[in-house]
Amino acid sequence: MALSHEEILAHIQAGCGDTAVVIPDSYGVVCVEVPTQQLFRLVNHLFKDQHFKFNILTDLCGVHYPEQKGKELGVVYHIQSMIHRAMIRIKVFAPIENPEIPSLTGIYAMANWMERETYDFFGIKFAGHPNLKRILNMDEMIDFPLRREFPLEDPFRQDKADYQFGR
Repeated sequence: MALSHEEILAHIQAGCGDTAVVIPDSYGVVCVEVPTQQLFRLVNHLFKDQHFKFNILTDLCGVHYPEQKGKELGVVYHIQSMIHRAMIRIKVFAPIENPEIPSLTGIYAMANWMERETYDFFGIKFAGHPNLKRILNMDEMIDFPLRREFPLEDPFRQDKADYQFGR
């Protein structure tokens, strides 16, 4: 049986109190923003509850909003309860100066590579991750290619002349 949004939100409030901010109208998915220090506690609560059974981490991805001072980098989690056909979207943000978010590998083993990919492309560190290192880019790379300040094109490429593209 599918869970109502009200049931899910009540369960989230039980897991992290009043610190969760509900984001309205999220395309039919319950969406909340929680403080970084509450993330592990909330997700562990959702995972261990025998009634709700949010036991699948479907996705996590990094985001970069340079205009949000103090909350420039974030991670968006999609967690599902297959039994109840319900999904929750959880958003967590951190400052760009020290982007550190608790690792969820202790709850969901599948978070391992997703967190490594997010670190590789956004530079978000996952505290407690067992093997946080680059997964797709070279280890020598010092930049994070999905941040907005990363240049879109290599200015030294010889095979793409501006005249070929009408510039």
